[in-house]
Amino acid sequence: MNDKTVCLTMAQALVRYLCSQFTEIDGERVQLFAGVFGIFGHGNVTCLSEALEQVQDTMPTWRGQNEQSMALAAVGFAKAKLRRQIMIATSSIGPGATNMITAAGTAHANRVPLLLLAGDIFANRLPDPVLQQVEHFGSPSTTVNDGFRCVTRYWDRIMHPAQILSSLPHAITTMLDPASCGPAFIGLPQDIQEIAYDYPESFFQERVWTIPRPRPSRTEITDAVALLKTAKAPLIISGGGVRYSGANEVLADFAMRRGIPIAETIAGKGAVVHDHPVYVGAMGIEGTDAAKELAETADVVIAVGTRMQDFTTGSWTTFAKDTKFLNINAARFDASKHFAVPVVGDALECLNEIDAELGDWTCDPVQMHRAQELYANWNRALDEGQAPTNAKVPSYAQVIGVVNKMARPEDTMVTAAGGLPGETAKNWRVKAPNTYDLEFGFSCMGYEIAGGWGHAMAKTKANGEQTGVPIVLVGDGSYMMMNSDIYSTALSGHKMIVIVCDNGGFGVINRLQTGMGVPGFNNLLKDSRVLNKDAPLHVDFVSHARAMGAEARFCESLADLETNLEWAQSTDKTTVLVIQSDAYTWTSGGADWYVGVPEVNERDSIRQARSGQEAFRTKQRRGV
Repeated sequence: MNDKTVCLTMAQALVRYLCSQFTEIDGERVQLFAGVFGIFGHGNVTCLSEALEQVQDTMPTWRGQNEQSMALAAVGFAKAKLRRQIMIATSSIGPGATNMITAAGTAHANRVPLLLLAGDIFANRLPDPVLQQVEHFGSPSTTVNDGFRCVTRYWDRIMHPAQILSSLPHAITTMLDPASCGPAFIGLPQDIQEIAYDYPESFFQERVWTIPRPRPSRTEITDAVALLKTAKAPLIISGGGVRYSGANEVLADFAMRRGIPIAETIAGKGAVVHDHPVYVGAMGIEGTDAAKELAETADVVIAVGTRMQDFTTGSWTTFAKDTKFLNINAARFDASKHFAVPVVGDALECLNEIDAELGDWTCDPVQMHRAQELYANWNRALDEGQAPTNAKVPSYAQVIGVVNKMARPEDTMVTAAGGLPGETAKNWRVKAPNTYDLEFGFSCMGYEIAGGWGHAMAKTKANGEQTGVPIVLVGDGSYMMMNSDIYSTALSGHKMIVIVCDNGGFGVINRLQTGMGVPGFNNLLKDSRVLNKDAPLHVDFVSHARAMGAEARFCESLADLETNLEWAQSTDKTTVLVIQSDAYTWTSGGADWYVGVPEVNERDSIRQARSGQEAFRTKQRRGV
């Protein structure tokens, strides 16, 4: 062992270590940490920024406009890289750090790696209380950074410069392990960042990390095969873990040979293309009627790489109460849900081992024939819903149909909260694998444009060429919440196309509110408290986008949208297209949802909604 040392500040050592970590993507060795999103301030500007400035040509730092959005951009980057490469986000102490908590929650819910480095108060406490410090009278060691504990997979605060020797490798191991993958947070007290320490040179030796592929136990494979051989009407639910494992083709081939239809979760959508012969569409509340009908009659469900959240399961009402589950997942916590037969391991490895033990077993062809017929009916309904009409304002489905038609196979659709998740999950026809990113694990408003920046960065080669363009679909509500990364892309040169669907407020929440019997209130702009009755109900998004350095146009119609999309593909920078959309027309289909409805109320509309919920809840499976 080389026992030579090098004297560095803690901040300098941290950065040097991160620069020495590598991974392999498609046989090419690349830096594990592709870069840093940073906003410098009190807590990270004097020491950490000094260290980052020295390596800016090796590990570039990109200036964000908002700490939350830059960390969300890092989430989008990691998704685009299928969790094989990671971005860092760094902030000051206080509000700069707490702004990143929402992004940490987004990464945590989506099981996506993200390294967060936030400044912290002085460990020696000599200048306490410092600027931006929140004091806890009975707990002087508590800072706002403790707020990250509930939204990160790994949390640490460096109280001595030697601690990074163990903390950094543990953080990376956590972020790369499929079973524990998620955000890692490290708090950096200001005085500890400046301290010089003799670090062993061996700590900075280059290391190439690989994503582990844990294999299941033989007992679990035996139990899984025994269950599957009893199935008469099985259904596969493909989750995000299939995509991150790279098991797309293996799963599709398995389904084809065994005669089992595939439905996808929101995170899993895009593992196979829309017209694959075994595919039946998205599963659950925002899914297809084909997937719902197959789920309701399935006797065995093979859930691969999914945590089975309520939008997938219809709040656990979509399946018969005697349906058996076979859960394949890298995390034992997920594999064991709802009394399933668990198979714990990497999706690709588990599928291969189950396949090898199944022998010549196949499902009755009637199941696949039924699935294909149901899915054909669904696609005919999609065609009808996307067809142009004489309506003054187009529906989301019609807008999505035009955008989908004009998107190239290499372009990635990016969206998140509001009405667009359900409408894209149902209407977007994936043309190439891994070109669909709907952030709906955390349903984070504001992810759309920030995530688009991360995708654009991930699609950019070392020579600056961009392989495909992120097409961001965003509602006016999410746009107003977080849009500054349009300006970020103007600065960085990463192009995306942003489609703003302006329906005059929070349309889908208004739908839920009124659907449960409550009068429209405080969601659509027209139903909000407005003192200035002459105030415009629609923002001039075109002028706003242009002010941030983007190209922008307003689209008067669907035909105008198609023409302008062709133009947007030809521009050399971020381009924003705005179109008004209907706040009341939605694509039908999918499962129901468990929501709270007042048990006692004088309104007939709410009493009826409550009655409907009570009937719906009788269908719920009970379990863990």
